Amino acid sequence: MDKPKMILMAEEKLAREVALGVIVTRPLTVWHYIIPGMFIIDFLRRGSALRKYTESFMFPRKRAVEAAQALAQGQVEADVFEHVENDTRAWLNSLDLYTPGLLQAQVEAIKLLVEHYGRLLGEEGYSVYGLLKAAYQNPQNLQDFFSDLTAAEAEVDRQLIAKKGESEKLKLKILAEQKQLEERRAKIIEEVF
Repeated sequence: MDKPKMILMAEEKLAREVALGVIVTRPLTVWHYIIPGMFIIDFLRRGSALRKYTESFMFPRKRAVEAAQALAQGQVEADVFEHVENDTRAWLNSLDLYTPGLLQAQVEAIKLLVEHYGRLLGEEGYSVYGLLKAAYQNPQNLQDFFSDLTAAEAEVDRQLIAKKGESEKLKLKILAEQKQLEERRAKIIEEVF
């Protein structure tokens, strides 16, 4: 399997684990027991939430893998990142989420991912964990990258809250996602090293 596809499959698996971790932590309501068939409605709702989270998680990662490949092939960095910015702007507009701050935050997160994926694509290995171990050499280096990425993602979340408006429900959802990501990334470090 080629490395870009392997990387994206691992990222999609991470997205699904995070989304499922958030969904499973939500308790069932009394309506699930009272109304026949409520579990079917809930199942469909949870499936939709899983799909939406995975799509939003994967968009910047797909752009970053494409950009890392383009840079590896010798394309001009300014052109590559202009394309990334334009794609990201169009994506945010399609979701009715565009703000200059959110665009900038997304592009900064994508730049971190481009550097990360560039490192992975430059290594030899038969699994993503093998690529991570070769690229980062020790747990602290990988933890440093995850910390930088977490900070960039937190800025994206902050900009998203600013755009959508501060609601307790949105804040709790984002906090649950951040907690799941932190736990999954700690597990990745443990498994890689």
